[in-house]
Amino acid sequence: MAIQVLLSVLLLLAGVRAATAQDLAVAAASDLQAAFPALAAQFEKTTGHHVTVTLGSSGNFVAQIQNGAPFDLFFSADIDYARRLESAGLVETGSLYQYAVGKIVLWTRKDSGIDVTRGVRVLRDERVRKIAIANPEHAPYGRAAVAALKHEGIYDAVQPKIVLGENISQTAQFVQSGNADVGVIALSLAAAPKTKEIGSYAELPAGSYPPIEQAAVIISASKNKVLARTFLDFLRRPETTRLLESFGFDVPVPASK
Repeated sequence: MAIQVLLSVLLLLAGVRAATAQDLAVAAASDLQAAFPALAAQFEKTTGHHVTVTLGSSGNFVAQIQNGAPFDLFFSADIDYARRLESAGLVETGSLYQYAVGKIVLWTRKDSGIDVTRGVRVLRDERVRKIAIANPEHAPYGRAAVAALKHEGIYDAVQPKIVLGENISQTAQFVQSGNADVGVIALSLAAAPKTKEIGSYAELPAGSYPPIEQAAVIISASKNKVLARTFLDFLRRPETTRLLESFGFDVPVPASK
């Protein structure tokens, strides 16, 4: 009997651990490739809960979530995508949180001989044969890149050189691998230690493209909504906002109530 009681207690404790040690499934825009592992590690250290992240383009994630993809949280590089899901009733009411504003840069390998500090006019240089940008059809950073090139009046001239990455991470890989000479990528990727080691970058003027407002939402079909809200609260902590800023993001100041 004592053994049966002991086994029952052990099974009960195992069940409690299984119930409390939940994992969060997160869909996150590719500009968070460098930052999110640090965010997840800090969250796990603070709460004991593991975060599994899938990186990709925001527009593609919208389609996946509309088709029932089992994510708990969606970190979009474009707040409008989050609002679109909210309007469709696929987001937990009141959960939308703008966590950052992204920036774009010109990025090239250090051995390319291309001086990106000259700004977008360097893209006319004959040494620049391919320019990588994210696909503007579903990647907010791609739309920002097109807007910046048009603002500077060179889009039509350089359009034949443009190659499209599926997302901003693949766009950086095109340059890293030599399949493009210059990329218009997220500052958060260009400033990451490994990328910074092999390349150089120059920020594009913020006024040359619309603000890249980024938002996180809790998916209404999530079975981990309480833990998802805990993660959103974690994002609001000063130490978390400082971490995001260290990866090149601007963090909006919350509106006073």
